[in-house]
This record gives sequence, C-alpha cells and structure tokens, in this order.
Amino acid sequence: MAKSKSRGLATASATLATLVAVGSLLGGCGSQQAKPMDDEFAGSGAESSSAPESGAGSAGEGNPTAVSRDGLPTAPADTGNYHDGTYALTGKYGHDGADSIDVDLDLSGGQVTRVQVQGHSDSPISRGHMERFARAVPGVVQGRPLKDLKVDKVAGASWTSDAFNKALDLARLEASADRSS
Repeated sequence: MAKSKSRGLATASATLATLVAVGSLLGGCGSQQAKPMDDEFAGSGAESSSAPESGAGSAGEGNPTAVSRDGLPTAPADTGNYHDGTYALTGKYGHDGADSIDVDLDLSGGQVTRVQVQGHSDSPISRGHMERFARAVPGVVQGRPLKDLKVDKVAGASWTSDAFNKALDLARLEASADRSS
C-alpha cells in the first residue's frame, strides 16, 4: 500500500511539474503585446526594394510588395515634391501574397489628410490583425508629412505594417511623378 501511495504521489508530482512547464510556455499566448518571432516564418526583417511591382511578383512573409490600383505613373525616385490627390494602392504579404491590404491615401500639401485600409485574408487571425491595424493607423499617419513616413508595428500587426510601408513607398513614387504631359 505504501509503495502504491508513493508511486501515486510521484505520478501526481510529475504531472503537476509538466502542467507548470506547459503553463509557463503558453503563458504569453493570446497576449495583447504580440512580438514577432525570429524564425523562417516571421520574415527576415530585411528591407526589400521599394520599386513598384508590375503586379505579378510574389510576396513572402519577409518580402512585402505594393502595387497600384489606380494605374498612376511613377517617378524613378522619390522627389519629396508631391502632387495633391488620392492614391489607391495594395500592399501584399504572406505566402505568395495571399494576404493583402487596400490602402487609400489622400495627400494635400505633402501631408496625409486621410487614410483608409481594408484587409483581405482567408485567415481569421490575419483578418483580426488587419482590422485592428485599419482602426489604429489613421491616428498614426493622418496629419503627418508623407516624406519619410514609416510605421512600426501598429496594433500588434508587424506584417501588415510592413505591407503598409511598401504602399507608402509606392505612393511617394506616384505622387512624385511628372504629370505635365
């Protein structure tokens, strides 16, 4: 009987230790302060080219891209002298560009006067990040100059922020284009 009790206590202790270990590992899951992982799925963090895509490229998690939705011409470089207007862009990211955000941006006097973001994803988790990003980003960029504007992780959405920054890069090139012809 004593051996049985001893064995039962050992089993219970081992089970408790396992639960404590699992609990501490999972303790950060669901946290409001998401931190990107540093693995093959998190992207390299390296900046990719801000040159506009023709629309056919692939966007991996670490390689967001942007395409124009309005077909405006682009300048070969950001001049810093921007035409007032509305710019419609799409930032793509995720596996083969499967996730995307439509970015509508109004400029006046070189300042962002309005921004609207609409996310597109098949993943409920990604859609949640996109929705939180779309609600938060106007407060981050509206009223600020487009020149050198870049967002960091907004509302915990690091990949969405990266795709948004690519859309800003393309907006600068479109807004810099010579429209005299």
